[in-house]
Amino acid sequence: MSVSDTHDGSVGFDGIGSEDIDASVSCAACEAVCCRLTVVLMPGDNIAPHLTTRTAQGIDVMARDEEGWCVAVDARRMCCSIYEARPAICRKFAMGGPYCRDIRASHDDSRARGIPLTMY
Repeated sequence: MSVSDTHDGSVGFDGIGSEDIDASVSCAACEAVCCRLTVVLMPGDNIAPHLTTRTAQGIDVMARDEEGWCVAVDARRMCCSIYEARPAICRKFAMGGPYCRDIRASHDDSRARGIPLTMY
């Protein structure tokens, strides 16, 4: 993903505006932590059933592969294979926003201390 692919200046799901975005944060310098978050599907999401699963609590989410990656990630190109039709929550995730930075900091801290990746 490039910066232009992931950040459109819109307000993110956490209510942030473009003034809260850290422009120095880039997907190119990240281990795609956001692609390992639990993606809850909303009623308007039109995602192919083979890419989804239902949790024990009955919540529809994006499925994950055996390594914890969202199944929509194209591992060869390291980008979203359904980018144009991605779930609403993914559309609202603000690269460089406070939530992005918090998740990345938590991941970096855990990795530095030798703690295995946690699936969020």
